[in-house]
Amino acid sequence: MKEDFLHYIWKYKKFNTLNLKTNTEETVEVLSVGDHNHNSGPDFFNAKVRIADQLWAGNVEIHLRSSDWYSHKHQKDTSYDNVILHVVWEHDAEVFRKNNERIPVLELREVIDKGTLDNYHMLFANMQRWIPCENDLSVVDDFVWDHWLERLYIERLEQKSQPILQLLESSNNDWEAVLFKMMAKSFGLKVNGEAFFAMSRSFDFSLLRRLQQDLSQLEALLLGQAGLLENSVEDAYFQRLKKDYEYLVRKFHLANATVPVPQFFRLRPNNFPTIRLAQLANLYHTKKGIFSTLMRLESRKEFYDELRTGVSEYWERHYGFGIQSKKRARSLSKDFIDLLLLNTIIPIKFCYMQQQGKSDVDGILKLAQDIKPEDNAIVRKFNSLTKVTESAVETQALLQLKSFYCEKHQCLRCAIGNELLGRN
Repeated sequence: MKEDFLHYIWKYKKFNTLNLKTNTEETVEVLSVGDHNHNSGPDFFNAKVRIADQLWAGNVEIHLRSSDWYSHKHQKDTSYDNVILHVVWEHDAEVFRKNNERIPVLELREVIDKGTLDNYHMLFANMQRWIPCENDLSVVDDFVWDHWLERLYIERLEQKSQPILQLLESSNNDWEAVLFKMMAKSFGLKVNGEAFFAMSRSFDFSLLRRLQQDLSQLEALLLGQAGLLENSVEDAYFQRLKKDYEYLVRKFHLANATVPVPQFFRLRPNNFPTIRLAQLANLYHTKKGIFSTLMRLESRKEFYDELRTGVSEYWERHYGFGIQSKKRARSLSKDFIDLLLLNTIIPIKFCYMQQQGKSDVDGILKLAQDIKPEDNAIVRKFNSLTKVTESAVETQALLQLKSFYCEKHQCLRCAIGNELLGRN
């Protein structure tokens, strides 16, 4: 038995509300359970209960045992002075206010709904499962799934907003600079994301603005700051970029000592850091003021049209310096643009609109629902238990569900867990 289960029982009145009595045999009528407090202080604020013939308005504290009041040292905390009812699983000690008045106690052990208690024990019977409810997911109503996954997706966007806002603060409220740093991280994918992100933060974005007209210098800046121009290569284009980069270092006092060198190992040639940085450079060379443009776009097709950038002529024939290959445009694929949308553009758009007081959740959901579902181990496992994925909204939501609810056993905060607990 856990205390948060008792919170659930009280919050949703999963107990026999008729003929309730305190430990001193006074009748109890619960008029309002109050507002659930997830921070410090009493568990429920502004509750209303009638004890005997007296109406009380105040706070409710919940414990497994009455004696936990003293174990948690509530008697020394003035924020508990307004507790009007002590709700417990087992009453094992009297609790008094500072003026020596006894705090009324309601013991739930004998009045709790038996079906809910049985469901609780069944849900938490085997904590070694992949997720606690894996044997029961298939019985959950589609309506519950749909609304919960939408909420989880928005919750995921809200969490992704926090590092974006931190970047905004460190970038002097320059949204263009924030977009570039987040785009750089996404261009690096899983293997080189942190290296590209560090590269993007190793110089002021105003320098990139100054160099946007010159693609060669833009490539020199990004490749040089990423540490990809340090070796000696017998290649004319490499030598040209290295010379340009050395000029930029001297003129703008650049340093890249803290930037990890990007990795090529086990990457397909299209994902080589040289190609991805060349694409990023070309994007910012051809698309001036791209932040404002992306914030205006709404449909997936519009983003495809705007972001289908290629590379400079040299990189159409090379994957690495001095290594020729068959000529290809090497423009961003639709799958890659989908990743940019999921990991960078939609979170920034969501955060930006909230900052502007123009939150458009429906528009954000519509855009994400047009993106095909992701394929990874977590999504595959959920789909083996019950088919729930139709778009990236669901797959992103499932990642949120697994990481922040299932793995932390937060079933009582989960709509699926609540649905299963409430079964007959």
